[in-house]
Amino acid sequence: MTILQAFRALLILTFICSPTWAAETHASILQNQGGTKQTSGIVLYNQLKIDHAIPQLKKEAEAGDIESQYYLGEALRKRNRYMTPEAHFWYETAANNGSIYAMIQLGRQNDDLCKKMDNCPASKRSSSKWLDQAKHQAMKDAGTGNPESLYLMYEITFDRTWLEKSADAGYALAQYWMAVGDRQGEGVFLVPGKRDEAISKWLKAASEGGNPKAMMDYIEILYKKGDLEGVRHWLQAAAETGDQKAISSYGSFIAHAPDQVGYPLDLVKGYALISLLKELDGGGAIQDFVHDTLEEIASKMTVEQIESSRAVAEQWKTTHPPLSFFPDKLSN
Repeated sequence: MTILQAFRALLILTFICSPTWAAETHASILQNQGGTKQTSGIVLYNQLKIDHAIPQLKKEAEAGDIESQYYLGEALRKRNRYMTPEAHFWYETAANNGSIYAMIQLGRQNDDLCKKMDNCPASKRSSSKWLDQAKHQAMKDAGTGNPESLYLMYEITFDRTWLEKSADAGYALAQYWMAVGDRQGEGVFLVPGKRDEAISKWLKAASEGGNPKAMMDYIEILYKKGDLEGVRHWLQAAAETGDQKAISSYGSFIAHAPDQVGYPLDLVKGYALISLLKELDGGGAIQDFVHDTLEEIASKMTVEQIESSRAVAEQWKTTHPPLSFFPDKLSN
């Protein structure tokens, strides 16, 4: 295995969560990159702890939180793998309270598994009418150049022109998807190398806008170019968003387990960050990774250093966003 392959293998390490760990006690409202409030239920949802998230989201949804109403619909649909009557109820509740995201999901019901099963929940409004309402609502702010509304117009119409307008307006998520589209062959590039330039440009812009997925993709480009200073900068930045993949790589690298990109050795912080990943899974691949990596780092540490790492881990949790897989808000 080459150095690049080893580096990539650690960066793309993905974990499948199980819902066996206790729910977060982080009760305060948090903020994500886009400024959308994150309740405790949404935090759990973003950690893919669906079974833990649902009862918490239900409390928040019943209390009138529109974002929680939407995410409760998402969680119920994901858990059952199709649009159930309960999921539909909460999507409609969120949509009637103004959630364009919920309107879009209701508008996509014809593509849901429930359609193939011929058991989609009854609704007073057709899927096409929900999409029409979503378009009407989004156009109000899209007309003034609102970046998120421009992006929502893309999600409603699948017209890439809207995506590019949103990206040009500085919406990091749209910039990330512009890079993905260009990488997959979308767009017209007649001059050799221009496609790669565009991909790099959009990933850099999205990274600067705080998108952790873009940061992780941009890191690989920088690594191939030999820009280790850039790699170190963006990997730390991605870890500071709470991205679980970035934290696994950053924690390993600063503890030199392995020393892949030239960070100064920091065993205590590295041990602390890797230990945080215990919260994401009660077993399986992630626990094997965490156990083996902590064992490797601990072999270089004193008892006092291991003890002090607990305080470092707690400080990180109180000063950084919660761990997250950053699932797409408009999921399939």
